[in-house]
Amino acid sequence: MHGRRSPRVDGCAGSSSLLRPAHTTPCVANFLTLYGLWYSLGSGEMVRDQGTGDIQRMITARETLGRNQGGPCHQMADSIQTWAAKVLARDRRAIARAISAVEAGDTLGTELLKRLFPASGKAEVIGVTGSPGAGKSTLVEKLAGEYRRAGARVGIIAVDPTSPFTGGALLGDRIRMQSLSSDKEIYIRSMATRGQLGGLAPTTHDVVTILDAAGCDVVLIETVGVGQDEVEVARLADATALLLVPGMGDEVQTFKAGVMEIADLYVINKTDRPGADRLEQEVQAMLSMASRADGWRPPIVKAIATTGSGVGEVREALEQFRSFQERSALKEKRRRDYLRSRFLELLRRNLFEKVIRERLRDGSLEQFVDDLLQHRADPYSLVERIVAESVKQVSGVRCQVPGTGD
Repeated sequence: MHGRRSPRVDGCAGSSSLLRPAHTTPCVANFLTLYGLWYSLGSGEMVRDQGTGDIQRMITARETLGRNQGGPCHQMADSIQTWAAKVLARDRRAIARAISAVEAGDTLGTELLKRLFPASGKAEVIGVTGSPGAGKSTLVEKLAGEYRRAGARVGIIAVDPTSPFTGGALLGDRIRMQSLSSDKEIYIRSMATRGQLGGLAPTTHDVVTILDAAGCDVVLIETVGVGQDEVEVARLADATALLLVPGMGDEVQTFKAGVMEIADLYVINKTDRPGADRLEQEVQAMLSMASRADGWRPPIVKAIATTGSGVGEVREALEQFRSFQERSALKEKRRRDYLRSRFLELLRRNLFEKVIRERLRDGSLEQFVDDLLQHRADPYSLVERIVAESVKQVSGVRCQVPGTGD
């Protein structure tokens, strides 16, 4: 039986899950970074085969781009341009491929994001967070329906936790959103945290950019079930709704710092349960003890998401906050703060990966660990030395910035 073959790229046979080079070298040490990227110190950048679980080298676009002008490089540039045009035209398959490329850490995904970013920045990004079992998926489903009835195109990012033992994720949030599956103006994507803390997946920020550029008027982000300090969604979202449920803890819980402080809107869900009124009083007491610097007092909305009761009021409260942001220029400030932190985060990640590739090869990592284990060196001096060597190398090489000609 002859199976379907993937195309060859730059002399390498394709695979259904990743591109493998014709020649590989043995791995010295593999490890997982904080950003969910696999590396081998002996072979350079590595990826995990999603089919077999094996870790293998991947031919990236950056290794292909720049060679054979007018050949593969030219064709790949045209392909990315066409791909971006399809995403901008709301082609669902192109959007799905774009998100998959970004999640896989493929450099093609980065090249695509460069073309999509100028078209982003128009969508209203709303984060929905809360503890496990608070009803986030049900509320997101009903809230998406409210926005659709108002004529908005909606993107939904549902983040599920990754198992620390198997590395797998159920991605079951979308199961609760079956009523939306037939609506072509709603795009739903499930993502796994891949071990990242904060309630979001490592590439949630980039997926928002893709859905934004693809014409979504509203992007709803459902975080994993969070504790008291998973507040990453507030940095990304224009508005954050925090779900609370009666009977999930005593009144002391409402006064603890962290997730309670990030909400622009409090939603008390499952108000058909006993204790809803008491919970509302506790949140009101917390809000009365301190005011926000921007002058906004987060409203409290009661809802029963399973029946849709109160969901319209949730949307109205979010619209009121959006109007408040626009009147006070708060939205522009929040997005400026977000883009600043996002830029620094990307810079930090790329510099980290550069050091891994260039300074921790040929077993040097294990040598450093041996030195630390025997107390022949301290970690602070080693890090300073590695950074100094990397900076010295960069300062001695004149780099060309893509797209500038400099």
